[in-house]
Amino acid sequence: MYVHDGFFGQRLRVLPRPVTDAARTQPIVRHFLVTDAGYFPHAAMHGRARPRGARETIVMVCTDGAGWVEVADQNPERVERGDAVVLPSGIRHRYQADRQDPWTIWWAHVTGDVADDFVSAILKDGAGPVVRLRDVYSAVQALEEAVTALEEDETMSMLVIAAGAAWRVLAQVLASRLQGAGPANDRIRHVQEYLRSNLDTTFSVPELAAMAGLSTSHFSALFRTAAETSVKEYLKRLRSARARELLLTTDLTVTQIANAVGYEDALYFSRQFRAVNGVSPTQFRSQADFESLAPA
Repeated sequence: MYVHDGFFGQRLRVLPRPVTDAARTQPIVRHFLVTDAGYFPHAAMHGRARPRGARETIVMVCTDGAGWVEVADQNPERVERGDAVVLPSGIRHRYQADRQDPWTIWWAHVTGDVADDFVSAILKDGAGPVVRLRDVYSAVQALEEAVTALEEDETMSMLVIAAGAAWRVLAQVLASRLQGAGPANDRIRHVQEYLRSNLDTTFSVPELAAMAGLSTSHFSALFRTAAETSVKEYLKRLRSARARELLLTTDLTVTQIANAVGYEDALYFSRQFRAVNGVSPTQFRSQADFESLAPA
């Protein structure tokens, strides 16, 4: 037997159908709208079985306890603290809190073409509905913001606030899926952070692989998956971003900036900068100076 709601300390808001129908004709929220949102603490026996799915996409974040979820013909997946669940609209699904250790969840129902885009990206290539979150706190904070907005009232301003908050949640879920989970990926993130903090240092890919405790080939493959580009291209773009900042905020020469972002040869730096930005460092600075003098 499933219990849909009615948990001590819960928070729950469901927009009436006339409000959601009217919102679907309005700018912004017609593309991404939160129709329901809530918080179920220690939700013993909580669960749902929807043979035809829900009208909206459902996103849940588990902050304590555990449960399980099943979508269409996929095998059931366990849900634990720190996991998010994404259930696409119109697809058969079931879920239930663990009997011995029932979950605590924040959740929202969202609809619109932007919600569909998120679902397509998160569940790409047959990926399962459970995603291990990299930043649970931020996702929960955003879901609480969505619930609070709907608790205040059903005005357009609150619908926009709720939509923005839920957008951040799905962005967190998608980013976590793209980054992946596990110790190996944590090593990649450590290397990325090290690169960002040491742009003026020269690195080789084998040296970075050794820093991560991985073979060069394995490190390169994992890095490309996490960053969606090669190590060298990633570093080039990091250096270019820092160079743009220095060009805009300092009077340093191009040679000094090249040295500051890890290039000994200013000409080579200029070629790399142009490859990313389409203009030379000098042209970039001149264009920025001209635009700052232009009338508003």
